[in-house]
Amino acid sequence: MSNLKRKIWRHLRTEAEDEAAREPILASFLYAAVINHRTFEEALSFHLAAKLASATIHAITLRDVMMNAHAANPEIANDAVADLRAVHERDPACRGGYATPFLYFKGYHALQSYRVAHQLWKSGRQSLALHLQSRMSEVFAVDIHPAARIGRGILLDHATGVVVGETAVIEDDVSLLHEVTLGGTGKETGDRHPKVRRGVMISAGAKIFGNIEIGAGAKIGGGSVVLQSVPPHTTVAGVPARPVGKPNVSQPAKDMDQHIEADSTRGTSRIRTAPEACHKH
Repeated sequence: MSNLKRKIWRHLRTEAEDEAAREPILASFLYAAVINHRTFEEALSFHLAAKLASATIHAITLRDVMMNAHAANPEIANDAVADLRAVHERDPACRGGYATPFLYFKGYHALQSYRVAHQLWKSGRQSLALHLQSRMSEVFAVDIHPAARIGRGILLDHATGVVVGETAVIEDDVSLLHEVTLGGTGKETGDRHPKVRRGVMISAGAKIFGNIEIGAGAKIGGGSVVLQSVPPHTTVAGVPARPVGKPNVSQPAKDMDQHIEADSTRGTSRIRTAPEACHKH
């Protein structure tokens, strides 16, 4: 992964330098956010800290907190690189490079902020982790509890309104669109949130409640309400969600096809689960 990080960091710097030459009005921003830094970790920490700073906790303090988290757990940066590659490969709004999602996509920013908060949570600094969660919610409109467990290669597309509860698990290579909720079913305590396995795609507006499992390679239709576990490689849709077929690929998260292929017993009709829209992050 370190080789991939170095490769993407080189691309990211080159893209920022080229953009600074093309658009001089952004040159100061691009130098501050990317070009002036020696490492991917430094640039990411600086950029996130500038966004999450407040009147009571300054950006330089947050940057130091984030750099310390990276030093304590180098996998944070490796996960962030895998997430950046996932956005680059899956999101059609990411045209050709890494700089655009790194600089501008708030789903990516929220996810990397969570990763730092998660490290703080594991290190016993729960109050600071919860502060970052609160700032992330205010700034990015994404609410991820720092105790949640999230793998790498994750895409939060658009991301507005995404909520991930305390005991939720999201494995590697999952894609979630805006207004997705991984929540509990009421006032129960303990392990109470969904477990999303590898390669799952959860379409816009889907709500998944309770300590249930979304099997590997499943697809959740837009606007669905999921109250029961979903078997692997199964498409569900509706309120409440029911099986309607099977995805055409093993990992729908990477395909990002927003259609639902109907079960063969129900004919060959296709139902669009989310309207075509220009990507605005």
